[in-house]
Amino acid sequence: MSSFQLVPQVYTHSILSKTRVIGSLRTQKSLVRALATQASSSSSSAKMVKGIRVHEHGGPEVLKWEDVEVGEPKEGEVRVKNKAIGLNFIDVYFRKGIYKTPSIPYIPGVEACGVVTAVGPGLTGRQVGDVVAFAGGATGSYVEEQILPANKVVPVPPSIDPTVAASLLLKGMTAQFLLRRCFKVEPGHTILVHAAAGGVGSLLCQWANSLGATVIGTVSTKEKAAQAKEDGCHHVIINKEEDFVARVTEITSSNGVEVVYDSVGKDTFEGSLTCLKSRGYMVSFGQSSGAPDPVPLSALSVKSLFLTRPSLFHYTATRDELLETAGEVFASVDAGILRVRVNHTYPLSEAALAHSDLENRKTSGTLRVPPVVGAVRRS
Repeated sequence: MSSFQLVPQVYTHSILSKTRVIGSLRTQKSLVRALATQASSSSSSAKMVKGIRVHEHGGPEVLKWEDVEVGEPKEGEVRVKNKAIGLNFIDVYFRKGIYKTPSIPYIPGVEACGVVTAVGPGLTGRQVGDVVAFAGGATGSYVEEQILPANKVVPVPPSIDPTVAASLLLKGMTAQFLLRRCFKVEPGHTILVHAAAGGVGSLLCQWANSLGATVIGTVSTKEKAAQAKEDGCHHVIINKEEDFVARVTEITSSNGVEVVYDSVGKDTFEGSLTCLKSRGYMVSFGQSSGAPDPVPLSALSVKSLFLTRPSLFHYTATRDELLETAGEVFASVDAGILRVRVNHTYPLSEAALAHSDLENRKTSGTLRVPPVVGAVRRS
């Protein structure tokens, strides 16, 4: 009986084993079908758009016009069809390798404004059709459509044109934190702004003037001097014709200025320190002429100076800070405090030309790269 009983047990075990194998095979086939369906769905949901990609660091010629794949937004993300894309000098720094990107190749650009075309699962607070803008953080805006973290985009008021938003947001938020938080400009202060007719410089002059400060600005040409004057500079210095240190000393009766906002770098840094009064603030936020030479701490102790190299992204690290900063920028435009110039527009496909013009100082004020095909327009 025992041996007889063993037969069905073995037989049963055999049947069960086969059942498990068959079940396992069916599960694997189902999994393969599910993965294939998911891959097919993912492939079908992804689409090709046009954009700029950089495969190696270098001059404007490394900006390549290519097809770019954009998929569906995941949890916490939105897909945005760009209406206008901001061009900033930081884009040049990334292109040259002065600032590092996480990987190569990469898509340049840190600023854009567009319309939400899709939202990730479970996302609230943003919906299809919203006009939003973003500035800073990861690169990737030189493309017709892109995926963005939902907590990094800000709503654009109906009163602000998308072109203005894309041209303004990064530079405007930079001006806001420089004037309002990095060093708080108040009535009665005298400040020095280098590159006063540039994108950020223009906004700094307008905003500081409205705050009651005396604004001294440096520019490179007479044409830019006229613009700086229009933007609220009380005293304009043309660097090619005058020594800015001597002129600042004269204007301030040798007292110096409370703060210098310097985006030029190497060519102006040492002179900027000389222009400061005791306990003055040297705010270095760019280096269009190259990185400044190293400064020994003893050079600051002569007048107990403060030196900072701030980044916008540290001043908009939280969602509340980002919304507050962007909101004040847009409100200042609505109030007439800030006037935005879109002097030059380029098709996205001609980003290389835009970079070349930007580096050769053929532009002034704000520049944008719209993702549309059209003729280059210059004012």
